[in-house]
Amino acid sequence: MKTKQAVAVIGATGQMGWAIAKAISKGNYRTLLFSTDPLKVQVLLNDITTENLSADVEIVHGALEACWEADIIIAAVPYTSEKDVAEDIRQVTNQKIVISVSNPLNESYMGLVTMPGTSAAEELQKLLPNTKVIKAFNTTFANYFGQPFINGQQVDCFIAGNDEDALEIVYDLVKVTGFNAVIAGDLSASRILESMQFLLMQLSMQKNYQTITGRKILND
Repeated sequence: MKTKQAVAVIGATGQMGWAIAKAISKGNYRTLLFSTDPLKVQVLLNDITTENLSADVEIVHGALEACWEADIIIAAVPYTSEKDVAEDIRQVTNQKIVISVSNPLNESYMGLVTMPGTSAAEELQKLLPNTKVIKAFNTTFANYFGQPFINGQQVDCFIAGNDEDALEIVYDLVKVTGFNAVIAGDLSASRILESMQFLLMQLSMQKNYQTITGRKILND
């Protein structure tokens, strides 16, 4: 029997962390929730178990403890917090998969704060050189998890990374959340993915889409 993988969601009570945690808890994973807000993370746990009594999910009281037990670590935190998270978990992430969710936007959401020729995911890889960093979920909005369809079209979720095995593992995890997984390339492709989401967020604000937007590759 295949061993169940443990997934730690760091920042589980943020908008993205909450959506991701609920979605993956429906799959064959052991879901570990960490948040600095103990009351809110208990609400999340209750929310998950109310909808899915068989969910294998628990609260872990510390990022280090969560990542120690996890096979896959989802850094569902803002770009400005990734450095602190990396410092907290570095010693227990050797050869593990770490998923970068963030988009490195400035405070006004009018630009990216990363330098040209790099990305949030690549910066996280530098901070965690012995891990397998994968970019995923940054091109999706939180309200689509579990039911990501627009006008009958399944929304695509793009992923990027340098390790082929890690990409396949995250590919399967993305499918559990309901999105159509699309491997975009190696980790450098995350520069494009982060810029893509910046553009979509700009359009959403300008045209009042209110995050009722997504991407779909169409072909014949």
